[in-house]
Amino acid sequence: MRKMAIQGIGPKRNLSKSLAEHKKYPYLLRGLDIHYPNQVWCSDITYIRLLRGFVYLVAIMDWYSRYVLAWEVSNSLDADFCVQALEKALGKGKPKIFNTDQGAQFTSAAFTISLLDQEIQISMDGKGRVFDNIFIERLWRSVKYEEVYLKDYSTVREAVMGLKNYFNLYNYERPHQALDYSTPAEIYSGDNLG
Repeated sequence: MRKMAIQGIGPKRNLSKSLAEHKKYPYLLRGLDIHYPNQVWCSDITYIRLLRGFVYLVAIMDWYSRYVLAWEVSNSLDADFCVQALEKALGKGKPKIFNTDQGAQFTSAAFTISLLDQEIQISMDGKGRVFDNIFIERLWRSVKYEEVYLKDYSTVREAVMGLKNYFNLYNYERPHQALDYSTPAEIYSGDNLG
């Protein structure tokens, strides 16, 4: 393929391409003890294979509880679906710090202004430092091995319905060993979460 200068049509391995003109923020979580919900939120993008093609999935998660506050699916990597997920999440609470990678969606003016307008500190992983956002990387592993790889979605609609059911299970029914066998919803806000 290299000799013939051709390449596959699937998504490239690295979805976190930054744009030079976008402002980058320092990583604020090194050595930070996280003791309560809404102290730190994080977000990332992954792709979900369909029978013919793929879609992108963004999720916003509370670090302390591992609760998935919001998620969106898109067939393009425009920042819009990330901003929509952020707006949904901000309807449920407000973090002190929001951590992402340096991808163009998260460094875009639309995304960062939404955070700065709410006086939320912006933290960004160091370039190539996947472990700086380890909890959401672990979420992607769970989503893919417990849902996506088992289902083989044919359409975007099937993917959205499957992910909706999975995130409901993940947040409200599935106990997490790291959370002393509580669910993320129980840790995020106890029995008051609706």
